[in-house]
Amino acid sequence: MEIIPVNIPLLKSMLSLATVIEAKDPYTGGHTWRVSRYARLLAEDIGLTPDEVFVVHFSSLMHDIGKVSIPDPILNKEGKLTSVEYDIVKKHPETGWSLVREHPLGVLALDIVRSHHERYDGLGYPRGLAGNQISLFARIASIADAFDAMTSARPYRLGMPAETAYQLIAQDSGKQFDPILVDTFLDLGRRGELDHILGHSSEERLLHTCAACGPIIVVPANWKSGEQVICPKCLGNYDVHPDRGDFEVVWDKSINHTWVPQPDTATVNEVTYYAPRDLRLPSNFLQYNVSLA
Repeated sequence: MEIIPVNIPLLKSMLSLATVIEAKDPYTGGHTWRVSRYARLLAEDIGLTPDEVFVVHFSSLMHDIGKVSIPDPILNKEGKLTSVEYDIVKKHPETGWSLVREHPLGVLALDIVRSHHERYDGLGYPRGLAGNQISLFARIASIADAFDAMTSARPYRLGMPAETAYQLIAQDSGKQFDPILVDTFLDLGRRGELDHILGHSSEERLLHTCAACGPIIVVPANWKSGEQVICPKCLGNYDVHPDRGDFEVVWDKSINHTWVPQPDTATVNEVTYYAPRDLRLPSNFLQYNVSLA
């Protein structure tokens, strides 16, 4: 067993960077939050320790940090990507790995950041790992990431219904995904334990779409009465009104040209509030992640 001290300011620095990167993408609002929640529930249900669950949760929030290197025209392209564009997208796990490997707490996230697009059948990227060559944590994140990608809107398509996504996950059991984890994930879905995450950007905030140009608008969890939210694509100002337990967003017909992406302070503060001050993890976890560096 290895004990890893957790420096909270350093933890905040990593999370802040990851949430700022997501905030600049008009179509992935709430993606990392949802992936981290799906992954955490799956990790809990298979019986991982609380410290291991925390690492899965934290690292899943970091999984797409490498997308900072993908040009906006590719991220927001409404048509099919060319082979060259797809090759650029496929570099984000290695880019993310290079970003976090020198960070003092990067060892916690290296595995999921680098390996969440590996496939159980060995046809994934960037290293073509297969089966148990892919760590358990990365296999968990892979299912969570794919499910949210299926059920969320993208520039080129609407999100699919959860039931359709469950069917596709089941069809790829033993191919893209670990079959044992698939069974557990589908059982969580059948029990309704994922429903409160679908279509949300935080526990009590549904996602909304921009009436002018279509992408996701996230109402921050720490939103206060009288504040506005901004469409990250067209920069339209939206007034937010409480509406039967949720919120309604209404464009005020103005544009905020001074908007810049901000970290999701509510998510950062929540994760750091519950973070253990010392993580007790199996020795092979640390050895494996150090080898990745």
